[in-house]
Amino acid sequence: MSWEIKKEMSSPNYYKIDNFKFECGKYLNDLNVEYVTLGTPEYDSDNNITNAVIYLHGWGGSCTSVKRLNPMIGNGKPLDLNNIFIISPTALGSPGSSSPSTSIGHDFPEYTINDMVNFHHHFLKERFGIKHLKGVIGTSMGGFQALNWAVNYPDFLDFLIPLATSYQVSGLNYANFKFMNSLIEGDPEYNNGHYKKNPERVTRMVSEFMYMFGLSKEYYRYELKNEDIDNYMQEMGLEGSRMDANDILWRNKAAMKFDLEDRLSEIKADTLILAINQDQYFPPNMDAIPLSKKIKNSKIVLFDSIWGHIGTDDMIKAENDIIDFFNDLKG
Repeated sequence: MSWEIKKEMSSPNYYKIDNFKFECGKYLNDLNVEYVTLGTPEYDSDNNITNAVIYLHGWGGSCTSVKRLNPMIGNGKPLDLNNIFIISPTALGSPGSSSPSTSIGHDFPEYTINDMVNFHHHFLKERFGIKHLKGVIGTSMGGFQALNWAVNYPDFLDFLIPLATSYQVSGLNYANFKFMNSLIEGDPEYNNGHYKKNPERVTRMVSEFMYMFGLSKEYYRYELKNEDIDNYMQEMGLEGSRMDANDILWRNKAAMKFDLEDRLSEIKADTLILAINQDQYFPPNMDAIPLSKKIKNSKIVLFDSIWGHIGTDDMIKAENDIIDFFNDLKG
């Protein structure tokens, strides 16, 4: 994490939403939202915040994943904290915010990407009184949400930056989520979600499975020895053993229902699509390029990263294009 972000980012804060209705029709009270902020809000004459940008993290992230924007954040950079106020909340369904593991377990409603967006919409309006965002930035599953923001609330944001993401879950990604869920649901210790002790054996396996797609094929082949892969898979397994099985299952089900293909023409926000050529989860020819053709007046930037899907640190390669995008917004 850069010194700039360390200096500016607050410790996680928490806000409680009194009552929230899920798309399935169920209600829950006292839902927690975990979040961090960077920068300082600016206000208009009616005391409305005018410089807010929301960042939305990926599948296994949290509010602190805003550090992935490090190449874009800093004095004189596209996200200059002297004039931008970044709000980074933890998603509905991820620990820190309300999720099955931090709430009512198996009885937690099955939520959708729409629910995740509406959850944060409630939060922004209730906690900060925000009536309009400068923009929404989302990475991976956060990109699903970012696109959903632009469709559901087309007049609520000026710009949209989906990064390493897609407009639908289909094909291999759908199969990956389905396989992960099958592993969990077929494990005897899972007990249909009514376990007293998290089934760590299977959540470890799920995490090891996901490890195979996070980096580029070139990185696995040429940058790692087999013993390195053994060690990294063991580390990922240990990390996965700490993840709750119901949290994983619910999050995957939300992703598997995601499909905005027929609604992308409704997006009004100026859009910059950033994609990584070596991304195994979202190869640009299948995801970012078709997405750019479906969003009017969008711009697309492809860059290389040996790190594959997690190569946001290489976003610096697209810095000039990002600067041009923000300059055009000002113009």
